[in-house]
Amino acid sequence: MGQVIAIDGPAGAGKSTIARNLAARLGYVYIDSGAMYRAVALSALRQGIDLTDEVRLEKLAHAAAIELQQDRRVCLDGEDITDAIREPAVTAAASKVAALPGVRAALVARQQQMAEHSNVVMEGRDIGTVVFPHARVKVYLDADPAERVRRRSGEQPDIAPESLAAHIAERDDRDRQRVQSPLVQAADAIYIDSTGLTALQVEEEILKLC
Repeated sequence: MGQVIAIDGPAGAGKSTIARNLAARLGYVYIDSGAMYRAVALSALRQGIDLTDEVRLEKLAHAAAIELQQDRRVCLDGEDITDAIREPAVTAAASKVAALPGVRAALVARQQQMAEHSNVVMEGRDIGTVVFPHARVKVYLDADPAERVRRRSGEQPDIAPESLAAHIAERDDRDRQRVQSPLVQAADAIYIDSTGLTALQVEEEILKLC
């Protein structure tokens, strides 16, 4: 297996930006775990599959042809769904889909396969605890709740900050309370509070660990 940098943390902490930048700087492959769950959720919504139907969703997760391209584009069964998976309805559905053990098992297996022959940077909520427990570098990236809302407002200016705050709080609670692969800091992960730090400053802190 290649070298792995695992970055976990709550929504809006800056994980995706940091992971993408680190991968580019190091020449590693960036694995966007969130995009994979979003792709499954989008497919489920399009097919009208009940988001509590774990059997059908697990089959969907195994069958879906998900491609993560290096230009940050995401394809599902040959279709570019990069923009579609960022819709609020898909975001909400992805959180529910990601809580299902069968779906997680299917996608974790794919993620581990991607790192068998490549050096990777991967971010999510259980990367250092479940997906790559033996990762070379583990980081738990956090930020003040108000700062996380501010960042998401910049990404989704058409949604009221109050609604974003409520969604983030709900997502945090669901991720931390779920039975399968909850959001927790790995015992050997380095905690970094990104509040008040630029992306570059966070990257430099992580590079010191490499």
